[in-house]
Amino acid sequence: MALKPTIYKFRIALTDMNRDYYDSFNLTIAQHPSESEERMMARLVAFCLNASQDLQFTKGLSSIEEPDIWLKTLDDQIELWIEAGEPDPERIKKATRLAKQVKVYSFNTKSDVWWKQNESKFAQLNATIVRLEHQGIQAFSQMTARTLDLGVMLSGNTAYISSDDKQCEISWETLQE
Repeated sequence: MALKPTIYKFRIALTDMNRDYYDSFNLTIAQHPSESEERMMARLVAFCLNASQDLQFTKGLSSIEEPDIWLKTLDDQIELWIEAGEPDPERIKKATRLAKQVKVYSFNTKSDVWWKQNESKFAQLNATIVRLEHQGIQAFSQMTARTLDLGVMLSGNTAYISSDDKQCEISWETLQE
């Protein structure tokens, strides 16, 4: 019998000082049985960094044909393809053919090694690569609850995240634009 995903519900009050964008979201995220809480929370941070009303989570790890998050036009064209983790350069190469814009949000402890091994391959691709601070993602994953209200403020290269009783900061660095 296959394991089923765990469902999480997030209510987010987002303040993006970088884009002068303010919104609130009620998000339902399915955590794949093989997905860590850190990866799920990295997906949530990636969503916040690119937030818009039409941005949506996909089947993620359940479908190799889809990214973690995407933005589609009304005529079903992929405007934005977002991956969380350390994907293979071939997957991103394919994504750049399917989407107008591709972004990768790396967050793992092995992120430095992955980047050094693949930097030259990514340099040939029209993709934005961002490294999220691993310690911040770890702290954020400690806040995980099945239902969670969050305040997220983005300013400069830092996300300030708070719930009723906890808070954390996640910094990021753009490796390639």
